[in-house]
Amino acid sequence: MCIIFFKFDPRPTSKNVYRLILAANRDEFYHRPSKLADFWGNNNEILSGLDMEEGKEGGTWLGISTRGKLAAITNYLQPKLDLEARGRGTYGLSNALLETPWRKLCFGKQLFLEAVEQCQGLPKEVLITQLLDVLNNEEAQLPDPAIEDQGREYVQAFLSKYSAVCVRCPDYGTRTNTVILVDADGHVTFTERSMLDKDPSRWETSTHEFRLQS
Repeated sequence: MCIIFFKFDPRPTSKNVYRLILAANRDEFYHRPSKLADFWGNNNEILSGLDMEEGKEGGTWLGISTRGKLAAITNYLQPKLDLEARGRGTYGLSNALLETPWRKLCFGKQLFLEAVEQCQGLPKEVLITQLLDVLNNEEAQLPDPAIEDQGREYVQAFLSKYSAVCVRCPDYGTRTNTVILVDADGHVTFTERSMLDKDPSRWETSTHEFRLQS
């Protein structure tokens, strides 16, 4: 289970508006090995964390290249394609199609929008802090008929545990928060907050910054 919120405006009309504001949680087993976000690839052109699970080494859950290509994945409970292209706007994605109205997705998206609105014109560090707070909200959003209908018997056993933006279970849950900002000039700020040593009480935050190549 993972969750992603993002506001996309590829051609902002103001210097104070971001091209992209993205906030995402990676939910995974605490014991699954991975590397913290860094630059990888032949020319160090991809910034991402790396999955180090045996047999799957080198994959990632979220990354951005120095040329502005971004990719992110979530687990998905139902095999169905969404062929509708999306333009500028604010969106949410969890373990379903884009904008599937799960309660935790709608709740988190509203918190995301409020944080973005409140931080307009303020230093980016304030926005990042507010978005990290959104990603660590543990309020359960139940009941949720939409998620029950999609997952059916598969999801019933753990629905109550996974119904918050931030998932917290004994051996599984949110272990990485990521905030990506791309401003009107193409300056990227990539902030990652990661769990240390499988311990939900210990975290490390790092930030990478670079300018998109044309």
